[in-house]
Amino acid sequence: MTDADPRKSKQDGTVGRTLAVLDLIAEFGRPVRFSELLPKAGLPKATLFRFIQSLTNQGMLSYDEDRQTYAPGLRLVRLAHAAWSQSSLAPIAAPHLDALSAATGETIHLAQLDQGMVLYVDKRNAKRPVEMFSQSGKIGPAYCTGVGKAMLAHLPEDKLAAAISRQSFHRFTANTLTTDLKLRAELANIRARGFAWDDEEHEMGIRCIAAPILSSASRIIGALSITTADALDRARLEAYAPLLRETAAKIADAANAWRFPEQK
Repeated sequence: MTDADPRKSKQDGTVGRTLAVLDLIAEFGRPVRFSELLPKAGLPKATLFRFIQSLTNQGMLSYDEDRQTYAPGLRLVRLAHAAWSQSSLAPIAAPHLDALSAATGETIHLAQLDQGMVLYVDKRNAKRPVEMFSQSGKIGPAYCTGVGKAMLAHLPEDKLAAAISRQSFHRFTANTLTTDLKLRAELANIRARGFAWDDEEHEMGIRCIAAPILSSASRIIGALSITTADALDRARLEAYAPLLRETAAKIADAANAWRFPEQK
């Protein structure tokens, strides 16, 4: 089950379960039929139908009568635009990402933490782009990505424990950290050296170096990474560490006057 599972939202009542249905529909990445949702929602048929009808009536979902499918509605586009401009680091970080991309020629990622997971909010492609999982708007695991570990390493203990409890610890590659203890040991190393590695832990052939973006109160507000598909060239990536940290600090300074939601 994912965090979108409506059965996990009972403590938030009808609103929580309705939004979990919306999350579930969005996770399909395509228009979806009611019959496809029913076995995954874990809700009575009548309850699921009522939630979907409410979301459709409110413009949060759109319904295609010809195909009999549901998809995220245009009202979400307006909300997403507001969230992007008010809560995302992307708008103020953009010029700094551009400069880092120009200086390195490598893939640049900007991410924030969302419910213990990595939300990629912006990206700059390398001069020679390489296909990889991360794209703006995608959600990824925190325990095996550079940006994810950089952010986890700077969470206070209560929030760290909550975030770790959400990790699947699925083994993506032979290098993936698959236990709480191994992850915590790595997070201690990250705090000591000031940056994180993804050493082919999420995708084979993909390596990155990442730095946290910390507010003036030392609260984690995001992370920045430089990624390469040249997995053998760790030394070249490590040479970028000072520039990476300097860029993260500039983004933090630019964000100082902003008010970001608490990371969970």
